[in-house]
Amino acid sequence: MSIKVKIWGCRGSIACPGPKHLKYGGNTTSLEIMVNGETFILDCGTGIRGLGQKILSENHQKKFTVLLTHTHWDHINGFPFFAPAFNKEYQFDIMAGHLSDCGGVKKIFELQMTDPTFPVPLAAMQAQITFRDFRAGDQLNISRKLSTKITTAALNHPNGATGYRFDSEGSSICIITDTEHIPSKPDDNILSLIEGADLVFYDSTYTEDEFPSKIGWGHSTWEEGMKLCKMAGVKQLGIFHHDPDHDDDFMDIIDAEAAKKWSGCMVAREGMELTV
Repeated sequence: MSIKVKIWGCRGSIACPGPKHLKYGGNTTSLEIMVNGETFILDCGTGIRGLGQKILSENHQKKFTVLLTHTHWDHINGFPFFAPAFNKEYQFDIMAGHLSDCGGVKKIFELQMTDPTFPVPLAAMQAQITFRDFRAGDQLNISRKLSTKITTAALNHPNGATGYRFDSEGSSICIITDTEHIPSKPDDNILSLIEGADLVFYDSTYTEDEFPSKIGWGHSTWEEGMKLCKMAGVKQLGIFHHDPDHDDDFMDIIDAEAAKKWSGCMVAREGMELTV
């Protein structure tokens, strides 16, 4: 059984619509992951608005699990515009792995939709929404299918973040964003999570030249992602979480440079659909 993924947003930090960001997209992180007839939503950046429109137009699946890497704005601020959440026919189970000790994920979603920063409260959403917290590093027993396995790992990011791995009948995909590497010290948490995976989306916000001035900001480089993937025997790296200052021309250069270094690299683009 294959795993399918569609990218609804792969930008980091802030959405950047405009003519210079058409090829790779300007929406922030949101992924649709389809495994064994189940759909998992990974992050609620601005890209989730388009996913919500698709869900309503198809009108067949009513229950979804939403998994959050973390709750910085660029990964949650699309949720107030996620139309299915206002429809009582739908159910959403929203989960995060970094908030158990600071009030839980529901508190963050409530605060985001509180006056005077947003006029519509979370309580106005008519869908059946539940919130659950776990600890990064847990295996999640949330799938209805025994053949689907979801594993998590803690990432190195301010306020915490969680990486995810989906396995199903020999296919595997990982999402590793947001995380900062330590030069010359491979992250064992990440190596363990991605070992032998078919596809890994990795936080590639900066280039190696940019990284030294961004230490402490919580992000990594495509060069580090490539290094980790090679060490772990990963088949393909998806360069992901693009900096808003990296326009299409800049991303084309990264795409060409990465392809020269390893044929297993590709740059994620909004609207891209992949099957592993």
